[in-house]
Amino acid sequence: MVAAASACGNESLSVLATHIARWDLDKTYLRTEFDSLRDLVKTALERPDQKRTNPGASTLLREMVRAGIRVHILSGSPEQMRKNLEDKLRLDGITWDSFTLKPNLQNLLRLRFRAVRDQLGYKLPALLRSRAALADSGETAASIRETLFGDDAEADAYVYSLYADLLAGRIGEDVVMRVLQRGRVYEDVVAETVDAVRTIEHGDVVERILIHLERQTPPDDFRLYGPRVVPFYNYLQAAFVLQEDGRLGADGVLRVAVELVTEHRFDGDALARSYLDLARRGHLRGSGIAALRGAFDDWFERGHVPAGDELRALRSRLPAMAASADAGLRSPGPDLPDYVKLVEAHNPRRGRVRGR
Repeated sequence: MVAAASACGNESLSVLATHIARWDLDKTYLRTEFDSLRDLVKTALERPDQKRTNPGASTLLREMVRAGIRVHILSGSPEQMRKNLEDKLRLDGITWDSFTLKPNLQNLLRLRFRAVRDQLGYKLPALLRSRAALADSGETAASIRETLFGDDAEADAYVYSLYADLLAGRIGEDVVMRVLQRGRVYEDVVAETVDAVRTIEHGDVVERILIHLERQTPPDDFRLYGPRVVPFYNYLQAAFVLQEDGRLGADGVLRVAVELVTEHRFDGDALARSYLDLARRGHLRGSGIAALRGAFDDWFERGHVPAGDELRALRSRLPAMAASADAGLRSPGPDLPDYVKLVEAHNPRRGRVRGR
């Protein structure tokens, strides 16, 4: 059984949701190492102030909350790390609606060793239960859209895409059952997941799946999931996508850019290349360029601007960025992924942890 989500009180988030962002933590928000037993022990013992955030992630998450997006965190970190992780997010100024962690101690006590590594049997039912809870809270589930954040270290692109196509009605209960069985998910979790499938309200509500390329996986490896999945190298790229989706203002994009310059040594060319890379891969249309130009002009009219030289360099590249987006190769995307066939390779990290 997955531990129930707990909520962090936040008065500004008490209104009905119109958009939800679901975030993973390890290697998505946090720069976590877990490729060895030593890494796992070190991560478990780190104080909140010692945990490192991926560049730009905290600024982007704060800007999303400021834009009225409600944050639901779903992490594979063990439940025993809850206090440290929550304290870290509070240090970063992050607020959230729900925070679900993996009950790995319970899995070990029950000798469910496969569940310790398994992401499919953990995240899919957790996502479905969270979605079903929207209707239970009196909210109209079909009107609430989602953006999902994950990474390439585990199964996020696979599980998120499966979840999105299930919500949209493109796959049914039979496919889910076959996927879970072939994925060696425990029988009681299969039953729970199928029950959850029967309770959800269907709708094509997942707008975007953003995958942080922590392991530098070639972006083309994700093309089989279609254009909804956007692999990205840094959080300015994620901000550009969210701005075009209408989920983030241009000011929010610039604040992410400022963090990358002032704290992580990006220059103007690196900022522009972040856009050009996504445009070349067909993930940007150029529709946010005019708003970015206006935000730049407003900032510079106010006087001193942090990272002003780098932002001016980025401002000068806007015409080239727009042209690149216009010329980007885009296709309607492949047919529906064969989730049953793909399940056996869905988790690249399964079984990789080893001692040194």
